[in-house]
Amino acid sequence: MSIRIRIDQGILTLQFDRLDKKNAITAAMYQALADALRSAETDPDVRAILLQGQPDIFTAGNDLEDFMQRPPGAGEGAEQAPVFQFLYQISHATKPIVAAVSGAAVGVGTTMLLHCDLVYASDTAKLSLPFVQLGLCPEAASSLLLPRLVGYQRAAEKLLLGEAFSAQEAHEIGLVTRVLPVAELHDFALAQARKLAALPASSLRETKRLMKSGALAEVEKQMADEGAVFRRMLVAPEAKEAFSAFFEKRKPDFSRFA
Repeated sequence: MSIRIRIDQGILTLQFDRLDKKNAITAAMYQALADALRSAETDPDVRAILLQGQPDIFTAGNDLEDFMQRPPGAGEGAEQAPVFQFLYQISHATKPIVAAVSGAAVGVGTTMLLHCDLVYASDTAKLSLPFVQLGLCPEAASSLLLPRLVGYQRAAEKLLLGEAFSAQEAHEIGLVTRVLPVAELHDFALAQARKLAALPASSLRETKRLMKSGALAEVEKQMADEGAVFRRMLVAPEAKEAFSAFFEKRKPDFSRFA
């Protein structure tokens, strides 16, 4: 399994552990994440959740080869695709989620952070949202949440150009809670998760619910809208050109597409 899952002292740790593929996420990994988050909701031994990668890499996002072999389903039942199960579970989690981000956080590696409660990043972290570059559209309700968090123009720069940005910039725009030296990141994030696990569970749940409940219906609608567009664009010529160029290690040519 490429997701390490463990529960210790009230903390469920979910760790990307596929270094040979830069922690790229497969359908099986999404399913493992979704199942773990779902189980955590009713597990009294879980009081906080820690999401982390490795010191050199958080995640390169979707494993594109696996993604093309097992694309999210279309039509009825599409929401049951592992990636959409994961996005539903992380966006509806009632227990606090702490993220520790080091190295690259690409695509969903950045958008999932919008659903975490505390996000700590190393000074080596690089975040990016290259959906347009792949002929696709944003997911995880990021087209709603990112403009609200950082302002429209800053969100447009990140989502339209898809260029990588530093942990320090992510902190300045409010996407990251704190930036730390890479050697300190995981111990600090774990310590913060332990603080949460020691607090009254009901107070944490209700405080999180009150902060997020007003936007939850909008998040659900935006995810549904994004998902429908994403599945349509995934089989469109632009995405096929982007993915072909990626595998052929060349620059894509979108000039022939209107």
